[in-house]
Amino acid sequence: MSTTTSLVTGVDFVTLPSQDLGRAIEFYADVLGLERSKVWGKNDAEAMGAEFETGTVTIALALGERIGIPFQPNTVPVALHVEDVDAARAELESKGVEFDGDIIDSGVCFMAMFRDPDGNALMLHHRYAPKG
Repeated sequence: MSTTTSLVTGVDFVTLPSQDLGRAIEFYADVLGLERSKVWGKNDAEAMGAEFETGTVTIALALGERIGIPFQPNTVPVALHVEDVDAARAELESKGVEFDGDIIDSGVCFMAMFRDPDGNALMLHHRYAPKG
């Protein structure tokens, strides 16, 4: 009997590019309410990036030009889990976030698309159908 071990055992973080790290940090901390866990660099002024915790996957914001990557916003949304898409959307709209269209019901989940200040695509997401 053979035993297989998966080479990949999880996702540690996803990286989103930023042109203005201070503005991005304010958005992810103050608007989305995520916990900032790390700043890449000796201090905020020299920072190359920052990390935020979602409970499952870390979101890393990076000043790409400081690490040799030209800026280009991510156009495929990162799905942020929420318990109630309608309520979360209303809260973010009250903080000035603009959404790209109506809430989508895919038949298994609700989704609401928006962008961060750098133009990175994000999504509020709630799966209501069982997996499988």
